[in-house]
Amino acid sequence: MELKKTLGLFDATAIGIGTIIGAGIFVVTGIAAGLAGPALLLSLLIGACISALTALSFAELATFIPKEGGGYEFAHELISPFAGFIAGWLWLLSNVVVGVVVSIGFASYLALFIPLPVRVVAPLACLAVMLVNYLGARESSLVNNALVTVKLIILAFFIISGIGAVKPENFSPFMPNGATGVMQGAALIFFAYTGLARITIIAEEVKEPGKTIPRAIILSLLVSTAVYLLVSFTAVGLAGYRELAGSGSPLASAALFESKNAAALITAGALVATLSVLLTTLLGLSRVSFAMARNNDLPGFFVKLHPERAVPYNAVLVSGFAMAAFAAFTDLPRAAAITNFASLLYYAIVNYSALKLEKPAYPRIISVLGLVTCVMLLFFLAREAWVTGGAVLLAGMLYYHLRRRW
Repeated sequence: MELKKTLGLFDATAIGIGTIIGAGIFVVTGIAAGLAGPALLLSLLIGACISALTALSFAELATFIPKEGGGYEFAHELISPFAGFIAGWLWLLSNVVVGVVVSIGFASYLALFIPLPVRVVAPLACLAVMLVNYLGARESSLVNNALVTVKLIILAFFIISGIGAVKPENFSPFMPNGATGVMQGAALIFFAYTGLARITIIAEEVKEPGKTIPRAIILSLLVSTAVYLLVSFTAVGLAGYRELAGSGSPLASAALFESKNAAALITAGALVATLSVLLTTLLGLSRVSFAMARNNDLPGFFVKLHPERAVPYNAVLVSGFAMAAFAAFTDLPRAAAITNFASLLYYAIVNYSALKLEKPAYPRIISVLGLVTCVMLLFFLAREAWVTGGAVLLAGMLYYHLRRRW
């Protein structure tokens, strides 16, 4: 049985937007504002430019290798099976942790409506999206399309209603922590763009992937960057960066400066946004696990497809339960730093893979700059991210060599 091609350009773009616009804008914005101050806007632009370089590498690679697995398959075919495994291993690590961050964000915003324990709600949210993914890619896409539409409407309301009440004094001092703070903010806010190439992970389920995927990547990045800049400008202008930095639900805190009703609507938008990211994160996790198992880099257990729904159901179930387990024990700042470490290394490998193409679609300097900037941002991450991420990377290398020996 093969995977079914059911996703068009709108579905693919919605998956990209649904992944990018989520925990980054609704949760991590506050932490980044504490580092960069009002210059969070510069951090966003830097993150967007670095993401654009990597997005173009993904776009041309997806044209030549439209296979399930994304960066894992690119590195596996163009560099070496070992490089492919490391890319896949890093991707699995980063996205399990992404799921943790997003589920904690969902639970934190829900607590503003219903005072339920975050450590209970976050794992339950992971299990809920696991059930939706179990139904199939098309069903997951339909749910995601609806969630993306709702959250864009709510964010548009926040911008339109709040931008007129922006206070210029909230942008002074613009760079309270200097250029270092801006770069630290950019390294952290890069988390907001980590879903830019999610659609490459499910390439075999996209109609005309060679044309559809590159267009979807560019469209989703452009739309998401515009939304991020407008929302961040409005939030900082309404509440000030100190208020945002001290809040676990920064946009809701900013909306309180408009009215309680606006804050309630933004909270609802955050719930929708984080759910859509959680949905597509689990979708990606199951498909990378499937691709790695197909190449014998993970146990064959992960490659089995459901006889009726044509989804890798074991991969969906294991990914969902893993996310739920971690969500019960991990805190937000540590999780965001770890996923950035793994994501930046993963994107560096993808950019290097693009340099291996014999006939690249874009000038090679784009992939070179993408590689250099990803490595550069690594040095602005916290020491804890290096220690934890490095330990998991070494564990992956050990697993790979032991599995090959066995």
